[in-house]
Amino acid sequence: MASASVKIAIVGAGPGGLSAAARAAATNTSHVLLEAAPQLANTIFRYQKGKHVMAEPGVLPLRAEVGFEAGTREKILKTWSAGVHKSGAQVRFKSEVSAIKGSKGKFILALAGGDEVRAEHVVLGIGLQGNLRKLEVPGDDLPCVQYQLDDPDEYHDETIVIVGAGDAAIENALALAANNTVIILNRRDEFSRAKDGNLKGIMRGIESGQLECIYNASPKRVDALNQDPSGRRLRFMVKTKEGETEVLCDRIVARLGALPPRKFVEACGIEFPNDDPAAVPAVSPRYESNVPGLYIIGALAGYPLIKQCINQGYEVVEFICGREVEPADEGLLRAKFAHVPGLTKVNKAIATIKRDVPLFAGLTPLQLREFLLDSDIRTPAPGEVVVQFNDYTNTFFSILRGSAHIRLDPSDPTRTLPLGQGKFFGEMSLISGRRRAATVIAGEDCVLIETPRRSMNKLIQSVESVRREIDETFLLRAIRMHIAPEVSEDDLIEVVHTARIRQFNPGEVIFKAGDVADSLHLIRTGSVTVSHEIGGRDVVIAYLPSGNYVGELALLTDSPRTATVRAAVATETIQLPGVVFRELLACFPDLDAELKLKAQGRLRETARLRASQGAAGNMIEFLVQQGIGEATDVLLIDETLCIGCDNCEKACADTHKGTSLLDREAGPSFATLHVPTSCRHCEHPHCMKDCPPDAIHRTPEGEVYIADNCIGCGNCQQNCPYGVIQMAVKGEPKKPSLWQWLLLGKGPAPGDEFHSTDKHAPKKAVKCDMCKDQAGGPACVRACPTGAAIRVSPQEFMAISR
Repeated sequence: MASASVKIAIVGAGPGGLSAAARAAATNTSHVLLEAAPQLANTIFRYQKGKHVMAEPGVLPLRAEVGFEAGTREKILKTWSAGVHKSGAQVRFKSEVSAIKGSKGKFILALAGGDEVRAEHVVLGIGLQGNLRKLEVPGDDLPCVQYQLDDPDEYHDETIVIVGAGDAAIENALALAANNTVIILNRRDEFSRAKDGNLKGIMRGIESGQLECIYNASPKRVDALNQDPSGRRLRFMVKTKEGETEVLCDRIVARLGALPPRKFVEACGIEFPNDDPAAVPAVSPRYESNVPGLYIIGALAGYPLIKQCINQGYEVVEFICGREVEPADEGLLRAKFAHVPGLTKVNKAIATIKRDVPLFAGLTPLQLREFLLDSDIRTPAPGEVVVQFNDYTNTFFSILRGSAHIRLDPSDPTRTLPLGQGKFFGEMSLISGRRRAATVIAGEDCVLIETPRRSMNKLIQSVESVRREIDETFLLRAIRMHIAPEVSEDDLIEVVHTARIRQFNPGEVIFKAGDVADSLHLIRTGSVTVSHEIGGRDVVIAYLPSGNYVGELALLTDSPRTATVRAAVATETIQLPGVVFRELLACFPDLDAELKLKAQGRLRETARLRASQGAAGNMIEFLVQQGIGEATDVLLIDETLCIGCDNCEKACADTHKGTSLLDREAGPSFATLHVPTSCRHCEHPHCMKDCPPDAIHRTPEGEVYIADNCIGCGNCQQNCPYGVIQMAVKGEPKKPSLWQWLLLGKGPAPGDEFHSTDKHAPKKAVKCDMCKDQAGGPACVRACPTGAAIRVSPQEFMAISR
């Protein structure tokens, strides 16, 4: 049995491992790089041919003895091979490590071939790709279901389904689309985890019809087709918003990421912070695990980006050799904490956050560093308003130090709920997309971590413990705010544990009239319609957005359901079991009396609407069918007052450099109510979801607008389901102003583009911004001579119409 002895044994020749070996060679440190595959960087070697590899994060400098810059898979592999050869790094290929025993200074690494390597220190850079996630549905192991794609040019004239929404899935889909029919299956409604370049590419491909995307879809099962008339090999059953659907295809390529090789890692003595399958081992700021002398770098430590891995490979050798070196992101993070007394040292700040903010306790220091790069550290003065009631801001706040106070009643500033160190707020607007539910005031010595919506959603999607904690807190606060405001959080804990989150597709029935009343539903996101049978037909009598609850009437009266409730748009509810609800009322008689009083008011309103034969309900149903259920503000025109002067369009064009951002004539009508084509300023704006430069924003008042840094990619236009975004060339107006219109009767036609003398000028996205910079409000409404045009929130209008 052959045996070698070195100072550092490096396991895995990925970016981190080869960087560590090259640095060890450059510093004359005895080492060996052990790689199970016959070549360097096996994960990247198995990327599809010609794949473009990105060099992110762009703000980080590169520390390495080997080069790295964005380029093709082939170019990068060639650069690394030459760099490792030139460095003199000691590499052993086809040397799979089967076990690591011993302790610092005397580790023994057993190789699959029977050899042993002795080392003072061990660096694990094995990544995750040896433990790929599978579909986890029946048929996920059929011959034409695969989890890797080496060469897309091997496939021609096939129908191929790609499952996944990350970079690998997008790149596979785009490459295969050149010679095949490609459908990409996205479990969500956006590609939030994709790098900017891939995001642009997939959205262009979908927009041009190069490939198809099925959003909000999840796999159910895969069946083999031996003699199907279609000639396809597989039947892929998929759950979508509209229900279960069948996709016939030749091949499924599932790119669902990978899980840590937990069994091997734990056998080395390394501990994981929790039982979450996606959890990664906790390591120190020097990348040392709980096993002294055993270090972890790269994806296994929670840092999957190549530049991060390379930097860590360099740094870990420096640490092992006793040389001090700051992490590459140290300066950026130091600047964020510079104004926080006692936390000017980054490592201390990281440790303090993990200790004092339970939400982030499950993150490794490396994951937390990456998260903080996207966040701001705020130190508001005592009494300063951090969040304003009814604002449309949606950042997320964690209390690192001091306290904050939530005003329970907007009209009474003395009624507040204190939140101490380690608590968080902002989750309700983050999840529901609605206005801020309360004003939050900074307390003494308040230090807050403010995180953008997109970064917080990314963390929620990638770390199960964070998602679970935010969901539980949302449940608790939502039940307390909307159902039981006088009941303490401690008394509601058991109630929360029985509640569950339910998801409903547009039009899906939540419960029907005549059903046994078994639960109450609090609307978490989206909106619902309530309908009754009137005159032999189902008539909508009410529209309820998130924050309302349904189903309590039957529970309070111990009778069957009297109405049918459907999701107006994609909707999530918090379902509270009827038994638990009744137990809660029994413990709190005042709450029982209050809810029964409200129920009596609802019953009287229902009787009134039934007596009117549901005339208003027809209008509500019409508006819901137009997608008004997800709007926060909608332009409506009373056709009995409209004289067709088009002053609304003309005023809009005059305000927006010659382009009218509404089309009065377009759009549906019901009776005398017309819904023209104009932005609805959705509560979860579709246009925001895939904007690479983050150019689409929402003001605190709710207006969704496009900033000047728009790059003209067209993603927002593609994503808007209501056709209210145009791509136009910005410049000066080519037609007269509103006054010239009124005096001369001339002006640009609706939809004319901005004028520019440069024929090659790039187009930018334009849409209604509610004239947010105009003191008098929307120009279209102000210019209407008869008062036919109004802008109103759906809830306000539907309440009036009833």
